[in-house]
Amino acid sequence: MELKEFLDQKVAEYNQPDFITLDPISIPHRFSKKQDIEIAGFIAATLAWGQRKTIINKCLELLAMMDNAPHDFVLNHQEEDLRPFLNFKHRTFNDIDTLYFIAFFRWFYQNYESLEEAFTIGWTEEVDVMERLLINFHDFFFQLPDAPQRTRKHVATPKRKAACKRINMFLRWMVREDDKGVDFGIWKTIKPYQLICPCDLHVDRVGRKLGLISRKQTDWQTAVELTERLRIFDPQDPVKYDFALFGMGILEP
Repeated sequence: MELKEFLDQKVAEYNQPDFITLDPISIPHRFSKKQDIEIAGFIAATLAWGQRKTIINKCLELLAMMDNAPHDFVLNHQEEDLRPFLNFKHRTFNDIDTLYFIAFFRWFYQNYESLEEAFTIGWTEEVDVMERLLINFHDFFFQLPDAPQRTRKHVATPKRKAACKRINMFLRWMVREDDKGVDFGIWKTIKPYQLICPCDLHVDRVGRKLGLISRKQTDWQTAVELTERLRIFDPQDPVKYDFALFGMGILEP
């Protein structure tokens, strides 16, 4: 069987609603309002390291502090409403980081309609625009005068050569659109062909096993290399193969 045919079969197997339940994407799927999906999705992607069950529980804990209405909360909370967040921690993501995220979202949604606007600064139709978009987003996200230096490590940027796995995963959720019900497809400016494949431990391992990655390290260029290989199989929607590589990596021995 050819590799493309094999991977297409795996995409069909894993790009299904039952994939959602045990995955961090289940967090934004709890919401129907666009801005709630964006905020919950960004939080879930940011916290997505470690065991998936722990990630989901931590996201639920954080969203419960926002009364399970994140957009309304970031816009309308009072100072005393922030007190519970002083006890929030997931790995190295702590109260300082959490409070900055809330401050950014408050400022942002007071001035903009959709988080996509923060990710499309400098957007063009070029296939390789994502590096520029992610660098611009990082600078935009940390523009508030009280932005903590420590929080910058929680939002990856290609400028630091990072693979940007979590942010690329978030963008897949927001941008990819099909009839399978997993990804949301609620952003229309960024196109699926411009996405970069999220390159985590599982995807990296399977990608190397299948000969899709040749670079020794795992960094931004590795994610680009993998995506360029996947574009050969589907130039319009290369990142659909994330389902195949991640699914095989985490669910198959």
